[in-house]
Amino acid sequence: MMAHPEAAVVTIQESINRFLEVIALSRSENTARTYQNGMRVFVEMLAEIGISPDEPVNRIQEDSTANYTKYLKFYAPATENLYITVYKNYLSFLVAENLVALNLQQVKQLIQQRTRKPGIRLPQFPQADIEKLLDYAIELTGGNFDDESEKLINLRDGAFLITLADTGLRIHEACNLRRGDIDWFKGKAIIIGKGNKQAVIRFSERSLMAMRSYLNERGHLDGKGIKPLAALPVFARHDKGAGSRVLPITTKTGRQIVAGRVLECLGAEAVGSITPHSFRHYFVTCVLQETGNLKIAQEFARHTNIAVTQRYTHLANDELDETYHKIFDKDKNG
Repeated sequence: MMAHPEAAVVTIQESINRFLEVIALSRSENTARTYQNGMRVFVEMLAEIGISPDEPVNRIQEDSTANYTKYLKFYAPATENLYITVYKNYLSFLVAENLVALNLQQVKQLIQQRTRKPGIRLPQFPQADIEKLLDYAIELTGGNFDDESEKLINLRDGAFLITLADTGLRIHEACNLRRGDIDWFKGKAIIIGKGNKQAVIRFSERSLMAMRSYLNERGHLDGKGIKPLAALPVFARHDKGAGSRVLPITTKTGRQIVAGRVLECLGAEAVGSITPHSFRHYFVTCVLQETGNLKIAQEFARHTNIAVTQRYTHLANDELDETYHKIFDKDKNG
């Protein structure tokens, strides 16, 4: 019998190429680009310690972690943590493909010991400007417009802004909202939110009224299709590309709605200062201002970790602001 030829040795570069191919098939274009950058930096590190990407992949061992984390100290903490995530996933890929035998638990411990924690940026948003924008949104839902398409767009945009502010919905959750998701009598909806988790959303009276006004005006379009009403989106496209079809708006359109209405209401200098996620900050802060209850705010915001909700308390504590000015601004002009 003839002996089987030995299996070809996989090089480091070949393993990286395979890994990035898998990522490209399963992740977004932006994520794939991030992974490419992370692996490029990893190859640069290997070159610095005298390892060529053309060498066998089994040159990568647990001690590579120490070298890589040291190399990443020249990057910002957030970038360091991002590239470390790429690195961990790469090692997991090598083990899953039986290319290298590694102790992943040891790798995890080394990473925890040696990487920096990125600073947490406190959420900032112009609350007064958002309230002006919401007043403008209410005007949009009650205005008179001669053109039917213009009327639908204004009703939709007004309802969209009010709903974002009064529910804490994330942009993709609002865009994916269907008519059948909402219990109009109870003012609630059950959605699939972040992390593929089911969640209950509550609606204010003004958000329900704004959505009803929009959907009533859109009724003639909804009735033309073959889809049941419950399956139709709450917020639909009204561009030439959609025609008479009732198609959901995309997150890109949702962001354009916010940016466009900010421009109209607040001017060009305010564009970019309010994003769809700003309304979520506004929502959480309003809950904290009214209740002072961190646990309730966490439940409404659907934060898994209460520490995330706690980041908003600095925005909600008017009493602290008042006390500060009483202490430091008294008799300043005396």
